[in-house]
Amino acid sequence: MVDRWMEEWKHVFKLDPDKELDDEALDALCLSGTDAVLVGGSSGVTYDNTVDLLARLRRYELPCALEVTTLEGVVPGFDAYLVPIALNSADADFVVGRHAEALKRYGHLLPREGVVAAEGYVIANPDCEAARVAKAKPVDEADIVAYARFADRLLRLPIVYIEYSGAFGDLAAVAKAKAAMTNARLFYGGGIDGAEKAAAAAQVADTIVVGNIVYQSLPLALETVRAVKS
Repeated sequence: MVDRWMEEWKHVFKLDPDKELDDEALDALCLSGTDAVLVGGSSGVTYDNTVDLLARLRRYELPCALEVTTLEGVVPGFDAYLVPIALNSADADFVVGRHAEALKRYGHLLPREGVVAAEGYVIANPDCEAARVAKAKPVDEADIVAYARFADRLLRLPIVYIEYSGAFGDLAAVAKAKAAMTNARLFYGGGIDGAEKAAAAAQVADTIVVGNIVYQSLPLALETVRAVKS
């Protein structure tokens, strides 16, 4: 199970340290009523740009979690650290290799306070940057359900994250994955660019993650909060 306060997350904004976001936009996002901010990106994440974003976020009373995609971007001071396991990667390094290496080098630095949790990632859009970086194998509906069940029932992971990054996904597949799980919390991300898609995704996932639209249209990004919260 995820930590109790994570169980209350319905809507999360995902902010990329490698992308520009002015103070006015950040203020609007953090005061929008979203439940948390997830910090992470597929490329360009460094210690410097991550610590800069965290310092700006700490002006707000909002949970901040770091999605750990590179050791160079690990910064102390987040409320939670979410570690992706790319379940459909063709490269074992993205399933266990890099994680074991990281723990061998830095395991003694794991925070005693705060939350460290693994996310079972299913990268379902083969054309996205995350799929390229993680060498993700294409998946169909049956694969998505199988990976979700594997992460939930066998690995006992607290979070299953179905990621379509840049495209709006197959919500029927997401719903079937959710139905196949018994304990994990289901995160959905990808292509949520307004109220209608946010509401639809929230019907089948426990938590929706809204990212790209933040940098394309702030008003549409804010609409996603109202759609979920209403």
